[in-house]
Amino acid sequence: MKKIREQLRSIYEKHTPSIKLPMVVIAIVFCMIPLMIQGRVLSSSSRQAQIDRRIIDVQNQCQILSNRMSRNGYLTNSVVDNGSIDSELSTLADLFNGRILIVNSGFRIVKDTFSLSEGKICISEEIIRCFQGENTNRYDTRRHYFILAIPIPEYVQAADGMTAGKTAGVMLVTASTESMFELEESLNERASLFQLMAFVVLAILIFTVVNVLMRPFESLVASVGHVTEGNLDEDIEEDTYRETKEISGIINKTLEKLKALEQSRQEFVSNVSHELKTPITSIRVLADSLMGMEDAPKELYQEFMQDISDEIDRESKIIDDLLNLVKMDKASPESNFAPVQINGLVEMILKRLRPIARKRNIELIFESMREVTADVDEVKFSLAVNNLVENAVKYNKEDGWVRVTLDADHKFFYLKVADSGIGIPKELTERVFERFYRVDKARSRETGGTGLGLAITKSVVLLHHGAIRVESQEGEGTTFTVRIPLIYIP
Repeated sequence: MKKIREQLRSIYEKHTPSIKLPMVVIAIVFCMIPLMIQGRVLSSSSRQAQIDRRIIDVQNQCQILSNRMSRNGYLTNSVVDNGSIDSELSTLADLFNGRILIVNSGFRIVKDTFSLSEGKICISEEIIRCFQGENTNRYDTRRHYFILAIPIPEYVQAADGMTAGKTAGVMLVTASTESMFELEESLNERASLFQLMAFVVLAILIFTVVNVLMRPFESLVASVGHVTEGNLDEDIEEDTYRETKEISGIINKTLEKLKALEQSRQEFVSNVSHELKTPITSIRVLADSLMGMEDAPKELYQEFMQDISDEIDRESKIIDDLLNLVKMDKASPESNFAPVQINGLVEMILKRLRPIARKRNIELIFESMREVTADVDEVKFSLAVNNLVENAVKYNKEDGWVRVTLDADHKFFYLKVADSGIGIPKELTERVFERFYRVDKARSRETGGTGLGLAITKSVVLLHHGAIRVESQEGEGTTFTVRIPLIYIP
């Protein structure tokens, strides 16, 4: 199953799509959709305008013919020859590709340009409304035709001439708009071809623009790839866009951290080798000296053996500190957090260190502002406090003092270790937590220091999600302040 997942991941990595494709697609969609919507809207409005013009045109011509029919007595005078009007009706119907019915007041069809329904009764909503004096029209969108009902008035003789009287009949016109739609379809085909050409041109243009826009990012990727091959000393400079400039800055900062980490690793390996080799070298020199002496005095022999024992103790302490540091550096070190009474724990550590302080006449002072109970790993926290207090004693002046202060608020507890010792130069305070770093190398070796104590202390504090700060003035003393949450949250 694991092998299958790895194969799928490998396939995905090989076929991971470029961001260019979605950028091109999105740009085309956002450009083409408005064009298509605009085309649809224009086509719809143009179609309606053409239909309206056709209806008005047919209505005007039929109205003129209706007036002529009224004056000639087309429906009221059977003696009059209506051949010319019939011919004109047929011509008009052919012109509009439609059909014209002339209906009299008895709803009988007296003229049909198709010659199919003459003499038949025709009753419809349009005819009834027209007899009531309304000009009506209706468009059938499904079948693409319109119906017009135009009244034919009955003219009567009056003192001032002929005047229109009641409605004598109705001219019912049915006209098709198919020819208009055929023309529209032809235009739509041309428009579709134009849109296709525009789509191709737009796609090429957008793809070209996207390629140009993506070049700085491709250059950035190439630079990062070059760095991943091991060229950590090369800075990445890509400031074409603000985004690429920010990414370059972040990568360069990461590279600086990697270089610092690599340098720290090399220094650590070098320091470990040196620190482990020094006691062994001393033991070797002492042992060779003893072996080279014939009949060495017992006192000298015991002195050399004591020196060898001291060097072995020093080697053992270095190894123990290294093991502690390795445990702290693990991603998930084994920890046992539990509520601990901090006041009692600190008092116990100070009690253990008082004999060392007494040898140099150094006063250990413990100031407890309040009772503090917090979630800590007792073993690791004890190690950190022991390192701080022991350093304060070892690097102190004769007849000096070490003051340990414990306080707390609603969220954190604070442990402060201040001494009257030799102090640390201001420019070196940030380096005291580095592994194997010693402010005074000669004195550190005299006191048995390994240079790992403060590094271990800082790791323990960070493990507790806390912080440690150092304040010092050369020749006047040093103060370490530790802040740790009262409640440990993993």
